Amino acid sequence: MHSTPTQAVILAGGQGSRLRPYTDDRPKPMVEIPGTGTPIIGHQLSWLAAEGVTHAVVSCGHLAEVLQEWLEAAVLPLEVTTVVETEPLGRGGGLKYAAAHLPASDEPWYATNGDIWTRFSLREMAAFHAERDALATLALARPRIPWGAVETDTFGHITDFIEAPPSPFLINAGVYVFSADFTELLPDLGDHERTTFPRLAREQRLAGFPLPQGAYWRAIDTAKDLIEAAKELAAQKV
Repeated sequence: MHSTPTQAVILAGGQGSRLRPYTDDRPKPMVEIPGTGTPIIGHQLSWLAAEGVTHAVVSCGHLAEVLQEWLEAAVLPLEVTTVVETEPLGRGGGLKYAAAHLPASDEPWYATNGDIWTRFSLREMAAFHAERDALATLALARPRIPWGAVETDTFGHITDFIEAPPSPFLINAGVYVFSADFTELLPDLGDHERTTFPRLAREQRLAGFPLPQGAYWRAIDTAKDLIEAAKELAAQKV
């Protein structure tokens, strides 16, 4: 029984309508990070492999064949299976359907949204999950607010301006560790974030792993995110 998962699901079926025109002819995870020559999913697969994952199931939907063709042609650092939902199952149903194709149903697994570009220690997250005896653990990010913030005193004088401050709230970062027993709690149809997660939270079986200080995390939702990601990547190389 591994406490560190060696299998993962990538949810790559989204329409990516806010990333048009990039997504007119390809699914969102196939959009390239400018300057890398590699689509988002390529970066994800190398990260998973570096963290000890040997098998990934990619759940495709929108323009699935574009993704499947790329996966077949690419030299990949791990085994990859693709699944396509014949009808829309919702986020929870899609996760359950993909999990049914994992090689070891009695072992824990990672899952990630196909539009997340991040780097942090999944092994540390798996250890955190095991320590808390959780059924599911969500990675939590604290994104920067895209606007400048204004600080005022109690009287109403402006005391400071802060450019793109970190959010006071933690958000679901779209990366998960799931115990083997979690899979059967997923709905066959519908959204686990409205059903399974709230139930586990009430039972205190849902844990939240804050991303380590300085960990790179970005959700690629819009063209602006792609440009920012490319800038950050260029800055890292310098």
